[in-house]
Amino acid sequence: MRLCHIDELPEGAARGFDPQRQGHDTVIVVRRGGALHAYANACPHYGTPMAWRKDAYLNAAGDRIVCAAHGALFEIDTGLCTLGPCLGDRLRALPIHVQPDGEVRLNPSALTQETPS
Repeated sequence: MRLCHIDELPEGAARGFDPQRQGHDTVIVVRRGGALHAYANACPHYGTPMAWRKDAYLNAAGDRIVCAAHGALFEIDTGLCTLGPCLGDRLRALPIHVQPDGEVRLNPSALTQETPS
């Protein structure tokens, strides 16, 4: 399932995607240090969407993913909550693949799989 071309996601940026055309972003992709990190767009605290507006997933410093609902902070590379009511929990990581032509793809089954506890 295509998300974007890698050139559409600048270094240090985060972007939301709606690959299943549900009318809201269900996937977050962050590009940091040349690597892409993808997560389900749901805070582990209550399952609420993470952004307060389109593509506003990072804190002001750009070094953490932030949940707009209650300010929880998550490491970009691991999804681990380092501050907030879900301390120690993680965002649900989603496997993505960058194809040789630069297309960023997500396996459709990744959206229905649960993370093992």
